[in-house]
Amino acid sequence: MIYIVLAALLLPLEMRAQGELEYKVESQVTIGSGDHSPLWLNANKYGLSSVDKSNGYLRAALQRPLACDSLKKWGLGYGVDLAAAYNNTSSFIVQQAFVEGRWRKSTLLLGSKELPMEMKNQELSSGSQVLGINARPIPQIRIAYPDYVDVPLMARWVQFKGHLAYGWFTDNGWQKDFTSQKSSYTEDVLFHSKAGFLKIGKPGSPFSGEIGMEMGCQFGGHSYIVNSKGAVERNVNSVTLKSYFRALVPGGNDGDDANPDQAYKGAEGNHVGAWLLRLNYERPTWAVHLYGEHYFEDLSAMFQLDYDNYTTGSKWMEKHGHRFVLYDFKDMLVGLEVNLKQVSWLNSLVFEYIYTKYQSGPIYFDHKKYLPDHLGGKDAYYQHWLYTGWQHWGQVMGNPLYRSPLYNTNGSIQVQDNRFYAFHLGLSGDPLPGLHYRLLGTAQKGFGTYSSPFDDPKRNLSLLAEVGYRMPERVAKGWGAKLGVGYDHGALLGNNFGLQLTITKSGAIHF
Repeated sequence: MIYIVLAALLLPLEMRAQGELEYKVESQVTIGSGDHSPLWLNANKYGLSSVDKSNGYLRAALQRPLACDSLKKWGLGYGVDLAAAYNNTSSFIVQQAFVEGRWRKSTLLLGSKELPMEMKNQELSSGSQVLGINARPIPQIRIAYPDYVDVPLMARWVQFKGHLAYGWFTDNGWQKDFTSQKSSYTEDVLFHSKAGFLKIGKPGSPFSGEIGMEMGCQFGGHSYIVNSKGAVERNVNSVTLKSYFRALVPGGNDGDDANPDQAYKGAEGNHVGAWLLRLNYERPTWAVHLYGEHYFEDLSAMFQLDYDNYTTGSKWMEKHGHRFVLYDFKDMLVGLEVNLKQVSWLNSLVFEYIYTKYQSGPIYFDHKKYLPDHLGGKDAYYQHWLYTGWQHWGQVMGNPLYRSPLYNTNGSIQVQDNRFYAFHLGLSGDPLPGLHYRLLGTAQKGFGTYSSPFDDPKRNLSLLAEVGYRMPERVAKGWGAKLGVGYDHGALLGNNFGLQLTITKSGAIHF
């Protein structure tokens, strides 16, 4: 419904607006061999991609950027981005449809829009673990400070940016088709995300540091869960004003409030999050950035601490004293980015290491009347018992090295490999005017999940070589082409080879 409303709004806005209306028409074709399209021909494309070895789309977009009103206190932007696709999760895709406004440095977004990752290179990074660029945009209402603003009374040493959003998932039909309604799926699930970041640094100094947190939540809707007898049962999840608040501040209980096992229920909804840290050193001709990310799915992993001093007997649910369990700090993404501002043939280099095997350990045990010890392991990243995990239209919404449900052949919307470690390298440059390239290489070793481990670890090597050329304006204004060659080798994703050709025509309408 939101897309119909937005389409009705955009035409009169376009007629009244001043400045530029940007347009873009794009055609992409992927052909290959093997079981799937290679990973880096498919991943981190905002879900406008396919794991099928042969796929493609025709895309058309119109957009008025907020930058058209950059000299004003207020701004208005809007856009529509549509695609007709084949061998995709749907044949007609509303990739973006939004209206956004700006007052000074704050913004309000209504609709679905492709939003960038924080603290990472959009082109070369393997991806963020919470709010990545791997899945289709989610329609939402989002208020934000998208760029850093000075914190009052901090003499410009401290800056802040962040956002708060509520939205809804749009993959009801796909989930029913993919599962054939024989395994767990959901309908009408709601979305929430929030983030806040601080940047600390003396004005004019080459050193600066950034620290912050991203969090996301799935809540509400209906969950269809396979019971012990193999039948699918319907669970109506809470959608009240309190549910929206509990998405913002985790609390309450998931599932049926009448459940007698109330003591062991988690917070209402599926909550995920990550701590992010980035250290920057900027010089006129080069820059170095060191960054880290720690993913978590519960409070124990969020703070690496868990309470472990309950009593026994009739008062077994009462806390006594101040004893805590300290979990190992193992799961993390660590990255290094180097920018060479005056070296055309190599502009940027990114190296990342990601480790997700620990997940607070292999044991989960809630205290009992006779045994007060508590261990909160087996966190099951990107999984949840009520929801289909941190995914949208079959693609994980975080880092694509967590194997997306689209790869599954059993109709299960589950991430079947969330325990792994990987090394990732990315390079890019502009060796000639109009010519741009990027190279990606990822070596990964997967162990499955704690509940369904692989019999033997599965390795995978994924490579990408991509070159794009934008025609000079005097020859063919606005025309560009890009050719990518992708390759996978290993048991994790299979042995895949693919070619991807993208042709683009873009420009601006001035009025």
